[in-house]
Amino acid sequence: MPSPEGVTMVDTTKRVRPGWVDDALFPFASRFVEIDGHTVHYIDEGSGPTLLFLHGNPTWSFLWREVISALREDFRCIALDYPGFGLSSPKPGYRFLPEQHADVVTEFVDALGLDGVTLVGQDWGGMIGLAVAQRRPEVFDRLVLANTWAWPVNGVLHFEAFGRIIGGPATRFLVRRLNLLVNAFIPTGHRRRKPTAAEMAHYRQALGTPERRQACAVLPGRVLASREFFAEVEAGLDEVSHLPTLIVWGDADIAFRPQERERLEATFTDHKTVIVEGAGTYVESDAPQEFVAAVREWAAIQPTL
Repeated sequence: MPSPEGVTMVDTTKRVRPGWVDDALFPFASRFVEIDGHTVHYIDEGSGPTLLFLHGNPTWSFLWREVISALREDFRCIALDYPGFGLSSPKPGYRFLPEQHADVVTEFVDALGLDGVTLVGQDWGGMIGLAVAQRRPEVFDRLVLANTWAWPVNGVLHFEAFGRIIGGPATRFLVRRLNLLVNAFIPTGHRRRKPTAAEMAHYRQALGTPERRQACAVLPGRVLASREFFAEVEAGLDEVSHLPTLIVWGDADIAFRPQERERLEATFTDHKTVIVEGAGTYVESDAPQEFVAAVREWAAIQPTL
């Protein structure tokens, strides 16, 4: 499939990969594609049925490294960084809105000519990925959803407090100046293990300047402000709710509650749920062996996965 107008593939070279990326900790070839003025970093490992991994906030494709290291034996594993996250660079004027990220991921799917894809979305990656799946229903066959949601949350006290406090001006300032989200979210999102100093360094370096941190500073406030986008995703759920779905859920998450999991279960009727006891928001990094086992076991009972 040829690249669509406005999308130019760029040769992969180690010259564009920052020196702070540890090749032993992130043992993948970095690839880059130019999409609508953004330089989007991604990894593309293994062969077999395609898994497209989408991250949340304030993470990047590094989040999936242990899962991909295991699953690339049997699957083609693709993970990208949204503009402003990880090793991706945004074009000038980009606002880092989730609806914009969905546009970029849609063009990314087109640029790589993907088909027969299983979406693997966590946190914002679930919402963004479901929007893309609704736009490209011929591309996506199955879903793996981990600690995420797919509808507006305005008026829900739990999310109202998060959006107004973490998304407010004072916290946004601290995020830009002190890398607050990385320093707070990454440790609290891991409940079964403590991220290593090297892991924390990779999250900090990816958002290593106040300018870079604008990408992660924006998203908490969009929990409330992107209501229209969320409503569009909710309205389109009927178009994807028939897809076989694996729900992998860290039950010690302080962000997404049992209510969100139960609503996903009610929406995606052809689902299997695996609850990872004691795992936090970043269940794929907090308990990677359990996450990999869940995907493998579920894939084994899917006739065409």
